[in-house]
Amino acid sequence: MNFKKAISKHTLSSMWSSTRWLWNVWQGHRMQATLNTLIGILNVAAGLTFVWATKLTIDIATHADTRLTLNKALLLLSAILVVEIGLGMCSRWIRATLGVKAQNSMQSRTFGHLLHSTWRGLQSYHSGDMLNRIEKDVTTVVGYLTESLPALITTIVQFTGAFLFLFLMDRTLALIIVFLLPVFLIISRLYVSRMKTLTHQVRSTESRIQALVQESIQHNLVIKTLERCATILANLGTLQGQLCGEVRHKTRYSLISSAVMNIGFSAGYLFTFGWGVHNLSEGLITYGALIAFVQLVGQIQGPARNLTRFIPIFISAYTSAERLIELERIPPEDTETNTKRLEGGVGIRLSDVTFSYAPTEREIISSLNFEFPPGSRTAILGETGAGKTTLVRLLLALVKPTRGSITLHDATNRLPATPASRSLFAYVPQGNTLLSGTIRSNLLLGNPKATPQHMEHALRIAQADFVFSLPEGLDTPCGEQGGGLSEGQAQRISIARTLLRGAPILLFDEATSALDNDTEAKVIEQIVHHFSDRTLIFVTHRPRVLEYCTQQLHMERGKA
Repeated sequence: MNFKKAISKHTLSSMWSSTRWLWNVWQGHRMQATLNTLIGILNVAAGLTFVWATKLTIDIATHADTRLTLNKALLLLSAILVVEIGLGMCSRWIRATLGVKAQNSMQSRTFGHLLHSTWRGLQSYHSGDMLNRIEKDVTTVVGYLTESLPALITTIVQFTGAFLFLFLMDRTLALIIVFLLPVFLIISRLYVSRMKTLTHQVRSTESRIQALVQESIQHNLVIKTLERCATILANLGTLQGQLCGEVRHKTRYSLISSAVMNIGFSAGYLFTFGWGVHNLSEGLITYGALIAFVQLVGQIQGPARNLTRFIPIFISAYTSAERLIELERIPPEDTETNTKRLEGGVGIRLSDVTFSYAPTEREIISSLNFEFPPGSRTAILGETGAGKTTLVRLLLALVKPTRGSITLHDATNRLPATPASRSLFAYVPQGNTLLSGTIRSNLLLGNPKATPQHMEHALRIAQADFVFSLPEGLDTPCGEQGGGLSEGQAQRISIARTLLRGAPILLFDEATSALDNDTEAKVIEQIVHHFSDRTLIFVTHRPRVLEYCTQQLHMERGKA
């Protein structure tokens, strides 16, 4: 019993947290939500007016009402239809224009947060899962706030208006119809908890499928060479089968619940028609009133039916909100700007640096002391697993030392290594790191103000002057990860991009691994020649690089 209470308390707390988050998000999209709500209410008013006008027209035609001529009554009906068409056009225009803006704004908010989040926080989520959340969950939340909630308000207004109209015409019938509704609410209560679980299961499996497909595309070459295409397809089939089963279960549950509700609604229509026919035969109502009864009951039961349909929408929105809140809980990096600026040559000092990824795990780096003097050229060596990659992450302030400190300094000032100090680094990682676009757009990522002359200079230093022999030169398109270029060509363009950054510390992490010995030697010679005043750090396995370095750091579980 206590366990159930704890679960219930957790659920309420989660829903309250999600509600506050949704309210804050809604503040940014309230214009569209307000306009959709206003148009919805006007549609309700037009619909109820149409019911009244229909009753009036039929009563005039049957000579039960002589307040207007038949022609005037028909003209009134036509005018109401024109108004409804106009409101429908306005609604579609709002969805087509403001809807896109709302979607873009929410995606930018989520994506922007991820870009500024800590590296370790991002590692907790698969890229495919994050992509699924940015696409599907954002769409769900925006649709809920800008369309579903206004539709819910409209539905409540329609229910209330139709009930009052029917109550004025026949209070007994109105009360009987309304008293049938608690049955649907009871069913809905049973529907909510189960549908939330089923929806979460479906979303989770969809994320796993997207992650598998994304990974398989990115690592297609590995899969082909290992001859494991059939294995990947089998894994995909397993996940797809699981998804189909979950969707079938969810749909079956939804259909059964809907069937029970539809039986109740049908009973309401049948009772209303029977009631109206009986009163008509007794001369208590007119033909127009009978038609109005049926229409109004439809406008009472229709919103009630819609309210039950809002349940899965509500559940889906809150599930998506929880998934997006999880992403927003990833702590952002501390981007506070350093109060001091370092000028000229910049060095790095490591003092008793110790690091482990978790308190219970072994120390990757232990009590490391080392100095990178300004203008020095250092080779970082070590076997796989010795901590070279971790050291790079520490230098770039992607992670913080468990113990000890890393400081950057010039002749007079010292600064701790923080995300803000990352501006002092120009970093070239291993592999192909080009983005989709052109060679020019990739180079401009290094320096948005770079001129064609600057680009040419950097490309020649990086031995990437082959670019100028390409038919489109700098405007040569690059596919994903530099598609269309060889690995070595892409690496040289990446080096040129980094050189354009103009940072005092250049960090090369196996940046020449795809180059032959001669080309590698030329690249390093040019970098050393043109950037002799910079602090150069080479993480490498290649002994040729050592010829150009003034000192070495041998990593053995983080010890020099």
